[in-house]
Amino acid sequence: MSVQIGSGPRVLVLGIGNLVMSDDGVGVKVVQKLQREYRFAQTVEIMDGGTLGLDLLPKLEGVERLIVVDAVETGEAPGTCVRLAGEELPIALETKVSPHQMGLKDLLSVAELLGHSPREMVLVGVQPGSIEMDTELTAAVEAKIEELVGMVLEELDLWGVHPVPI
Repeated sequence: MSVQIGSGPRVLVLGIGNLVMSDDGVGVKVVQKLQREYRFAQTVEIMDGGTLGLDLLPKLEGVERLIVVDAVETGEAPGTCVRLAGEELPIALETKVSPHQMGLKDLLSVAELLGHSPREMVLVGVQPGSIEMDTELTAAVEAKIEELVGMVLEELDLWGVHPVPI
């Protein structure tokens, strides 16, 4: 399978979270795995957004499609994976899981005001088991890393983006 360099829509896969708050770091761990294990076309950026919030605004400029990977408060059992898109996104961001989540909501709101809002946005997430100070994920969330990577790859595939395993 070949990678078409420079063709297709600009896509950003953004993993957000805090690596020292246990499951809150799951988004970052998923994008780090994608960076280690796949090669992407130049039109696709896989980014560890950490807890940067509004500092990420310039990264949204010109992005047509955005996938955010994060811990999401769903009220379900820890490790439950979710895919949210369209109207579901603002509702999901109302329930604050961690300190950076307000930053994500603000980031998307300001991007929209400035006309930099991606045409399509998807949130791939997992219900955290713990967001206490710890550098390790809980077993329930660690067990879902592969599934979350698969969910991101599925979204990319739907958008015509086909990364190559390294």
